[in-house]
Amino acid sequence: MLWTNYIGVGAVVLFGIGFMILLLNNNLIKKIIGMNIMDTSIFLLFITIGNIDGKEAPIIVGGKMSEAGYINPIPTALMLTGIVVAVSVTACMLALTIKYHAYYGTIELDEIRAIRGESDE
Repeated sequence: MLWTNYIGVGAVVLFGIGFMILLLNNNLIKKIIGMNIMDTSIFLLFITIGNIDGKEAPIIVGGKMSEAGYINPIPTALMLTGIVVAVSVTACMLALTIKYHAYYGTIELDEIRAIRGESDE
Protein backbone atom coordinates (compact mmCIF):
# COMPACT_ATOMS: atom_id res chain seq x y z
CA MET A 1 0.00 0.00 0.00
CA LEU A 2 2.81 2.40 0.83
CA TRP A 3 4.49 1.63 -2.50
CA THR A 4 1.28 2.61 -4.29
CA ASN A 5 1.36 5.98 -2.57
CA TYR A 6 4.93 6.58 -3.74
CA ILE A 7 3.97 5.75 -7.30
CA GLY A 8 0.94 8.05 -7.05
CA VAL A 9 3.10 10.90 -5.77
CA GLY A 10 5.59 10.21 -8.55
CA ALA A 11 2.79 10.34 -11.11
CA VAL A 12 1.62 13.71 -9.77
CA VAL A 13 5.20 15.06 -9.87
CA LEU A 14 5.60 13.82 -13.46
CA PHE A 15 2.34 15.51 -14.40
CA GLY A 16 3.60 18.77 -12.89
CA ILE A 17 6.88 18.50 -14.78
CA GLY A 18 5.05 17.89 -18.06
CA PHE A 19 2.66 20.77 -17.39
CA MET A 20 5.52 23.17 -16.67
CA ILE A 21 7.32 22.08 -19.85
CA LEU A 22 4.09 22.73 -21.75
CA LEU A 23 3.69 26.20 -20.25
CA LEU A 24 7.25 27.51 -20.21
CA ASN A 25 8.61 26.48 -23.61
CA ASN A 26 7.96 28.10 -26.98
CA ASN A 27 9.42 25.22 -28.97
CA LEU A 28 6.67 23.00 -30.39
CA ILE A 29 8.73 19.80 -30.03
CA LYS A 30 9.29 20.53 -26.33
CA LYS A 31 5.55 21.15 -25.93
CA ILE A 32 4.84 17.76 -27.50
CA ILE A 33 7.34 16.13 -25.11
CA GLY A 34 5.63 17.85 -22.17
CA MET A 35 2.26 16.57 -23.32
CA ASN A 36 3.65 13.03 -23.59
CA ILE A 37 5.07 13.24 -20.05
CA MET A 38 1.62 14.31 -18.82
CA ASP A 39 -0.02 11.40 -20.67
CA THR A 40 2.46 8.92 -19.24
CA SER A 41 1.91 10.15 -15.70
CA ILE A 42 -1.85 9.71 -16.03
CA PHE A 43 -1.40 6.17 -17.37
CA LEU A 44 0.95 5.37 -14.48
CA LEU A 45 -1.53 6.72 -11.93
CA PHE A 46 -4.55 4.84 -13.27
CA ILE A 47 -2.70 1.54 -13.71
CA THR A 48 -1.39 1.86 -10.16
CA ILE A 49 -4.89 2.53 -8.83
CA GLY A 50 -6.27 -0.45 -10.77
CA ASN A 51 -3.80 -2.91 -9.22
CA ILE A 52 -4.93 -4.75 -6.07
CA ASP A 53 -2.41 -6.51 -3.85
CA GLY A 54 -3.03 -10.24 -3.48
CA LYS A 55 -4.95 -10.61 -6.72
CA GLU A 56 -3.67 -11.82 -10.06
CA ALA A 57 -4.03 -10.66 -13.63
CA PRO A 58 -7.07 -12.25 -15.33
CA ILE A 59 -4.99 -14.72 -17.34
CA ILE A 60 -6.10 -18.29 -16.74
CA VAL A 61 -3.19 -20.74 -16.70
CA GLY A 62 -3.44 -24.28 -15.36
CA GLY A 63 -6.72 -23.91 -13.56
CA LYS A 64 -9.55 -21.56 -12.89
CA MET A 65 -9.73 -19.54 -9.69
CA SER A 66 -12.83 -17.86 -8.40
CA GLU A 67 -13.68 -14.45 -9.81
CA ALA A 68 -12.60 -12.84 -6.55
CA GLY A 69 -8.98 -13.88 -7.20
CA TYR A 70 -8.55 -11.67 -10.24
CA ILE A 71 -8.25 -7.92 -10.67
CA ASN A 72 -10.66 -6.02 -12.89
CA PRO A 73 -9.23 -5.91 -16.45
CA ILE A 74 -11.26 -2.86 -17.55
CA PRO A 75 -8.91 -0.15 -16.17
CA THR A 76 -5.97 -1.78 -17.94
CA ALA A 77 -7.93 -2.03 -21.19
CA LEU A 78 -8.92 1.64 -20.92
CA MET A 79 -5.29 2.63 -20.39
CA LEU A 80 -4.24 0.64 -23.45
CA THR A 81 -6.87 2.56 -25.42
CA GLY A 82 -5.53 5.79 -23.93
CA ILE A 83 -2.01 4.90 -25.00
CA VAL A 84 -3.18 4.33 -28.59
CA VAL A 85 -4.98 7.68 -28.58
CA ALA A 86 -1.92 9.43 -27.11
CA VAL A 87 0.33 7.99 -29.82
CA SER A 88 -2.15 9.11 -32.50
CA VAL A 89 -2.36 12.63 -31.08
CA THR A 90 1.44 12.78 -30.87
CA ALA A 91 1.70 11.75 -34.52
CA CYS A 92 -0.78 14.46 -35.54
CA MET A 93 1.05 17.10 -33.51
CA LEU A 94 4.38 16.10 -35.05
CA ALA A 95 2.86 16.25 -38.55
CA LEU A 96 1.51 19.73 -37.83
CA THR A 97 4.90 20.78 -36.48
CA ILE A 98 6.51 19.66 -39.74
CA LYS A 99 3.95 21.71 -41.68
CA TYR A 100 4.61 24.75 -39.46
CA HIS A 101 8.33 24.39 -40.09
CA ALA A 102 7.81 24.07 -43.83
CA TYR A 103 5.53 27.14 -43.94
CA TYR A 104 7.17 29.47 -41.41
CA GLY A 105 10.74 28.12 -41.33
CA THR A 106 10.69 27.75 -37.55
CA ILE A 107 9.01 25.80 -34.77
CA GLU A 108 9.33 28.52 -32.11
CA LEU A 109 5.89 29.90 -31.25
CA ASP A 110 7.08 33.44 -30.53
CA GLU A 111 8.76 33.62 -33.96
CA ILE A 112 5.64 32.20 -35.65
CA ARG A 113 3.49 34.82 -33.89
CA ALA A 114 5.87 37.57 -35.02
CA ILE A 115 5.75 36.34 -38.62
CA ARG A 116 1.94 36.11 -38.55
CA GLY A 117 1.72 39.60 -37.03
CA GLU A 118 3.85 41.05 -39.83
CA SER A 119 1.86 39.30 -42.54
CA ASP A 120 -1.47 40.63 -41.20
CA GLU A 121 -0.46 44.26 -41.86
